[in-house]
Amino acid sequence: MNHHQITPRFARRWTFLLLSAALFAISTTTRAVQPFDYADALTKSLLYFESQRSGRLPYNQRVTWRDHSGLTDGLEQGVDLVGGYYDAGDHVKFGLPMAFTVTMLSWGVIQFHDEIAVAGELEHALEAIKWGTDYFIKAHTSPNVLWAEVGDGDTDHYCWQRPEDMTTSRQAYKIDKDNPGSDLAGETAAAMAAASIVLKKTNPHYSVLLLHHAQELFEFGDKYRGKYDGSIAAVKSYYASVSGYMDELLWAAVWLYEATGKEEYLNYILDNAAPFGGIGWSISEFSWDVKYAGVQIMASKLLEKEKHKQHAHILNQYRSKAEYYLCSCLNKNNDTDNVDRTPGGLLYIRQWNNMQYVTTAAFLLTIYSDFLQDSNLNLRCPTGTVDHKEILGFVKSQVDYVLGSNPMEMSYLVGYGSKYPTRVHHRGASIVSYRENKGFIGCTQGYDHWYNRVEPNPNVLIGAVVGGPDNEDNFGDQRDNYMQTEACTYNTAPLVGVFAKLLQLEENNELEWVASY
Repeated sequence: MNHHQITPRFARRWTFLLLSAALFAISTTTRAVQPFDYADALTKSLLYFESQRSGRLPYNQRVTWRDHSGLTDGLEQGVDLVGGYYDAGDHVKFGLPMAFTVTMLSWGVIQFHDEIAVAGELEHALEAIKWGTDYFIKAHTSPNVLWAEVGDGDTDHYCWQRPEDMTTSRQAYKIDKDNPGSDLAGETAAAMAAASIVLKKTNPHYSVLLLHHAQELFEFGDKYRGKYDGSIAAVKSYYASVSGYMDELLWAAVWLYEATGKEEYLNYILDNAAPFGGIGWSISEFSWDVKYAGVQIMASKLLEKEKHKQHAHILNQYRSKAEYYLCSCLNKNNDTDNVDRTPGGLLYIRQWNNMQYVTTAAFLLTIYSDFLQDSNLNLRCPTGTVDHKEILGFVKSQVDYVLGSNPMEMSYLVGYGSKYPTRVHHRGASIVSYRENKGFIGCTQGYDHWYNRVEPNPNVLIGAVVGGPDNEDNFGDQRDNYMQTEACTYNTAPLVGVFAKLLQLEENNELEWVASY
């Protein structure tokens, strides 16, 4: 982030080998249609999480330009907070986006386990999840205490250093019963519950431990209600909880019901559907802040189970809101209720890091397409019905745009293809590797000698999905253009499962039946 001005990372508001001929008609490019290597994209996407690791790196670390960092995190507070992930191009460990990243990785493995396994990437996916949950276990030091953040955004953003050289504040911040954070507790509970499902067969004892933490965190968040940014002022300029905490409490309950089957969690989802906005909010984005669309889609899927028919009157309302989100992405709502698109066909929510909304939309659409296929249903939109093939066709158009089928002929998945961003706004990637040069690089030295260089970054941040182009498909590959060139863990996380799904369809020669969109 620009060191001269501290600005919220996101301004917010409420609110497959076939390619579409229509997409190319409105594109400014004339290159030949090329197939995309989803296997390569999947492999690279999981590499990215190793670049973002904080703490003591393991023996099998594949991203070799990184080294140990943040080894004293929590020391001042008398707690071990070593580990976890840096969320983006800086070195603050923000709990809310980190937890959402782990939830999305876990959901991807739950839904596309076999596809990821066949691609040979299951072990790496599980490692990415566990790196996050190991940290959450440390951060949840007692039933009503969760450490929410390590590092200070303001001081961090005045420094341009490798994580291995950090001299900035590693102040740690927590939520507790006197300083509540139901949104953070809820999202972390969701992440640990989802991960417990993923790891149930391969690591059963660990899975039980995760579920125990998830249940405690949910109880804590529900009993002591409040927004975490009201308790921790330091987070307000970076990851403020604009949507509040009710969506995260519903989100946690949905995942705990998925993990345990306990009626108390189902009843929570049903009883709080109206008061918490689950069947009230029609939302056209799904993000680290706004979970309603995810809740609504998971609740919708419950309808197809016979034991839930008695709750159809509420679950149908959840489905109605889920379908609003899906139809808005597909441009099938009434005119004013659709997500905007760039001339090149990319979903466009807002200027800052728009790709996060594209990848989450691609994920939820893929999840729902599978649900429709399994249930022999179609999606009902105001302007007509849509079958699962057409939904997958649109997903493919968005994924292929990310991989290079766009007016800039630029892959926004770093390291994929022949043209991708080379000046990613990322401290570690933009400075010579610590393993190559262990000489200390200070704050201003980093800015003077590395941040302001016109040359490409010395290290390639493989698998990162950058913020992406503007509403006219334009993209400036410049290190100081952080609105477009900074990458975040929650941009890439949703694509892991989607890449695996597209790869499976391709290998089964099923891409050809996917509707051209």
